[in-house]
Amino acid sequence: MVDELYELIGGRPTIAAATDRFYEKVLEDDNLRQFFKRTDLAHLRAIQSMFISMLLGGRVVYTGKDIHEAHGWARNHGLNDSHFDLFLKHFRASLTQVGVQPEKAEKVIKLLELKRDTILNHRT
Repeated sequence: MVDELYELIGGRPTIAAATDRFYEKVLEDDNLRQFFKRTDLAHLRAIQSMFISMLLGGRVVYTGKDIHEAHGWARNHGLNDSHFDLFLKHFRASLTQVGVQPEKAEKVIKLLELKRDTILNHRT
């Protein structure tokens, strides 16, 4: 499933478009905007697109920070499960808006959900 998902949803162009829409939504969301005050969004979009591509099985090498480390500042400033839920909601909507079929979008969201504990520093 994962090996095929990258291509099934449209590869790099689809992921880049969904990522751009995602950050538009995040910056419009009063509950999430605060976490990006000190962020280079152009760089973040590129890194996030790379990360999502790798996660979905694309032949992309992720060169960003460790995902736990990358979210340290946000965790220290209140990032929690409700925020993570909003991020997933916005990414799901972004995938749908760029033409990803709902059942494929759900597969992407399930893979992102697997990163919740690492991002939020939950102990399992």
